[in-house]
Amino acid sequence: MVYAERQVQQMPTRTASYRQTSPGGGGLLEFLFSGVQQPQSSEQQRYYQPQDQPMPQGALPAMQPEQQQAYEPATPGRPAMDPKFEKREVEYQTAEAPGTIVIDTPSKYLYLVEGSDRALRYGIGVGKPGFEWAGVKHVSMKREWPDWTPPAEMLQRRPDLPRHMEGGPENPLGARAMYLGSSLYRIHGSNEPWTIGTAVSSGCIRMRNEDVIDLYGRVKVGAKVIVS
Repeated sequence: MVYAERQVQQMPTRTASYRQTSPGGGGLLEFLFSGVQQPQSSEQQRYYQPQDQPMPQGALPAMQPEQQQAYEPATPGRPAMDPKFEKREVEYQTAEAPGTIVIDTPSKYLYLVEGSDRALRYGIGVGKPGFEWAGVKHVSMKREWPDWTPPAEMLQRRPDLPRHMEGGPENPLGARAMYLGSSLYRIHGSNEPWTIGTAVSSGCIRMRNEDVIDLYGRVKVGAKVIVS
């Protein structure tokens, strides 16, 4: 995951605060991953063929108050998210069971399979060049407003980072996190919604806070996650 460069202010408590300083998107939060990309077989590829035909928007549930509160719109000087990355229900042909998450890295979409050739589609931020990966994981843990503890490798590169940041609106992991297997990869929220639809992370999948809250409520621990 790579977040915009931020200046960390040392506080007497364990919670760190920070502010935006870089206009380009660089990285407060940059995990060091060593995974090797696994190319998809032709057999796998033929299963994931979404048909981009939106269902009526009225079929989607209204945004909950917590989702509205968690959402931080683009700040002045930041581009708004492309509307095509808004959550929507679409036709989606797949052999995977309902409840499976399929991440289309090149298109920057996450699909939650519903069955009957339908899926919920969300816009996401993905790994920057050199940090892409592919494979199959399972959701091993779920956390609301997760804390963040930088790993030792990151602290060696960025000794200015906080040793621990408690969960909250300023935490770069956002409102929810779904951990993928025993890896450092996560599907998580973001307080930088303008980065959705871009390749900016070090391998994690980021979503808008209101979208990750919605997905979190639908996904169970043990759910299959396919990254292609």
